[in-house]
Amino acid sequence: MVYRRLGNTGLRVSEISFGTIPVLQGNIPVLPDYFNLNEKEALAVMEHAYRLGCNLYDTAIVPEYGDAEIKLGKFAASIGRENILISDKARFFGGSEMYQAVEISCENLGTIPDLYFVHLVDADHEEEVFGRGGALDALVELKAEGKIRYTGIATHYYDILLRGAHDDRVDVLQGSGNLLERGMLDRIREEALFQKKGFLVNKVYAAGLLPAKFPIHTLIGFVLSYPVSSALIGFGTKEQIDAAMAWDTQIYKPEIPSLEQVLSVLEQEYSPIPCDRCQRCICPFGTEIHTLFRQYQYFHLGKDYWALKKLALGIAKSAAHCRECVQMPCMSACRQKIRIAQKIQEVERLVQEHLAAVRKKGY
Repeated sequence: MVYRRLGNTGLRVSEISFGTIPVLQGNIPVLPDYFNLNEKEALAVMEHAYRLGCNLYDTAIVPEYGDAEIKLGKFAASIGRENILISDKARFFGGSEMYQAVEISCENLGTIPDLYFVHLVDADHEEEVFGRGGALDALVELKAEGKIRYTGIATHYYDILLRGAHDDRVDVLQGSGNLLERGMLDRIREEALFQKKGFLVNKVYAAGLLPAKFPIHTLIGFVLSYPVSSALIGFGTKEQIDAAMAWDTQIYKPEIPSLEQVLSVLEQEYSPIPCDRCQRCICPFGTEIHTLFRQYQYFHLGKDYWALKKLALGIAKSAAHCRECVQMPCMSACRQKIRIAQKIQEVERLVQEHLAAVRKKGY
C-alpha cells in the first residue's frame, strides 16, 4: 500500500480507504439497497483491509449509515485505536445540531473521530453551514475541545468544495469523481487552492456500476492520477477488497481512457449523454442539469428503479422550463457541446414511457 499526505493535517493515509456503507445491517431509507453484514462479518472484512494496508475508515452517524458507525468503533478497539484513522460525518447544517451529532458519534464509536465532515452540503444549506454559528463553526469548536481532530466538508458540488478550499476553518474535503464523472476532478486539479486541503474522493465505482464495464485498476488508477489523498471505496466482502488492494501505483501504470473512449464502451448498450459533471451548466430555473444527466446514465447502467424514482421527481418541470428558456446559458457554458434542452426532453420521454409501463404492470 502507498500512503499519501492528507493536506496540511500532518497525517498520511492509504491511497485506498474503506467506505463502511456495505458493512451496515438493515434497510436504510437514504440508501437504495439492503445490506446485511452482522458484527462478526463486518469486523472480519474491515480487518482484512487493514492487513492489506488500509488505514482510513469512513462512516457516518447512525441514522444515515445504520449501525456501521458502531461496528467501526468496535473494530477500532479490537485492532488498536492508534492503528487507524476514523472519518465520520453527519447531515446537520446548524451548529447546535452538529455539535450534538458529534457527541453522539463519539459515544457510538467509543472514541473521538480523526476527521468529521458536514455531510452532503448543498446550495440550499450552504450559507447555514458556512455562516456564523453554523455546522462548520461547531466543528471548529469541537476541534478546539479535542472531540475531533480535523474538520471537513463533504459535498457533490464543485462550488461548495471551492468555498471550502478558500476557508481556513476547513482541513479536509470530500467530493465525488470517477472515470465517467470526471469534470469536477478536472476543475480541482486546475485550482491550486485544493493542494492545501486533504481530499477524499468517493463514488470511484459510480455506485458500483462501473466495474462491470472497466477493470478495477483502471477505475482506481484514474482517480489516483489526480491530486487527491485517497480513493474512498465501499467494501462489503474480502473479494472486493482483494480486487481493489491489488492496485499499487508503483506497479500499475494503466492507460487512462479519455471520456470519448469511455463513452464508446457505454455506447455498446445505450446512448450515453457525454456529460462529465463539470457543473459549469448553470440553469436560470435551478435545474441541476448534471445531476439529471447522472441519473439518466445510472438508469441505463443498472440502477434503473432507483434512478427512475429520482428522475421522476422533477423532470416534467425541468423539461417545461427548457421549452420556455430563450437564452439557454447552459449550452454556451457546456464544454462538451451537449444539446442540453434536447437531451432533457429525451429524458422526460424516457421517464414517461417507463412510468407508464410500471403503472400498466400495476406496481
